[in-house]
Amino acid sequence: MISAALATITASPARAITNGSPDLTVHPQVGAIIGDKPNDDGTWSYCTGTLISPTVFLTAAHCAEPGQKSAQVSFSSRYRPGDKIYTGRYVLDSRYRDESDLHDMAVVVFDAAIPGITPARLPTEGLLDRLKADKTLKTMRFTPVGYGAMASVKVKHRTRLTYTDTRHQASISFEALTRDWLKLSLDPSKGDGSTCFGDSGGPNFLGGPTSDLLVATTISGEDEACKKINYDYRLDTPAARSFLKRFVTLP
Repeated sequence: MISAALATITASPARAITNGSPDLTVHPQVGAIIGDKPNDDGTWSYCTGTLISPTVFLTAAHCAEPGQKSAQVSFSSRYRPGDKIYTGRYVLDSRYRDESDLHDMAVVVFDAAIPGITPARLPTEGLLDRLKADKTLKTMRFTPVGYGAMASVKVKHRTRLTYTDTRHQASISFEALTRDWLKLSLDPSKGDGSTCFGDSGGPNFLGGPTSDLLVATTISGEDEACKKINYDYRLDTPAARSFLKRFVTLP
């Protein structure tokens, strides 16, 4: 788990939204994983995820502590102690290994449906490949959403990040597509935002700021300042779908 705190950052997984805006009620299906105790800065969330069925919340495997069997999730747009929390069973993709980002998927399975929230839509198999083949993918925008860090500053050659337990969104342009990964780029000339620490497991929606079509989950970035390419795990591949179909009906 990457601690979401006002701490010095020395590694690059678990990204957060920068150069974005408050999501407010636009994506109520996006929630924060809440710790048992506050982080050093007083915040509580440490990863992000998305409700993909009334009882299934998709996030990242690397967010789990060794042996973790359950997780607490809040869907508040800004979490405060005392807000409603849902506790579910934390299930990691058994193919995931700490030394590799492949299969970095997990779900939180709740005993009862989460009330009042419409789950995000999942992609059909090979959707991004088809968009690449017809040459429309390179002009597409993506909307990542998460509860992670909002700003970074250099302090004595190190990066310091600020957290608020608040759901934000940004807009990012396409960079590249591989068999497993969707790479999104921070290009200031295009008004791009980015993801950063605390957004791991969160969604990358295909399209504009109100889209609910979840095509990839946030896994990692290329730098500790959250200002370069984001690496997001595709959900339209046979490998990802083989895990997801254990828990939800796929399109």
